[in-house]
Amino acid sequence: MRGGICRFRVMSSDSFDGEYTGRIIRKFGFVKVRGSSSKGAVRALLGMRRVIEEGATVAFTIDGPRGPRYVAKPGPVVLARATGAPMVAFHIALENPWVLNTWDKSMVPKPFSRALLRVSRMINVPEDSGDVEREQYHAELQAALERVSRVCFSKRAEGGRRRVSFHSCQIEWLQSETWVFPTSR
Repeated sequence: MRGGICRFRVMSSDSFDGEYTGRIIRKFGFVKVRGSSSKGAVRALLGMRRVIEEGATVAFTIDGPRGPRYVAKPGPVVLARATGAPMVAFHIALENPWVLNTWDKSMVPKPFSRALLRVSRMINVPEDSGDVEREQYHAELQAALERVSRVCFSKRAEGGRRRVSFHSCQIEWLQSETWVFPTSR
């Protein structure tokens, strides 16, 4: 496909780990947007805003470069408010993964293993929302992530057998926990 898989752009830091992740991102046909919530956050959000305005879909790892694990940073809410693009949270539970000895316990699927994906409903953040409303949307995204994660883990434990195509262009599976901004408004 032109411009990568469904024109996805994924934020990844300039750190050593971010460069490694960036290589993996490119191998799967995604485009890396440099940035991080801890270094160059404004530059990163401006870059993500630009690619949304160009019609691409952007994605973040939810907990930033330092964590805490599974706790959302505020950047996606700010970006959704600025662009009008809706947000969704998704989680992927892997069957029998390799778990890396990192702060976030990153997982790598073993060959031929299965993954279960759950996507939340779209969440829109109005442009005129103030600080209180942004906090409410941030809490709503956090709750959405917790719901999809809980469903994935419980279904994985049940050993579900349903197959799902990952080539529908509305679902990306690069990171385990990611905020996604679909281009459809």
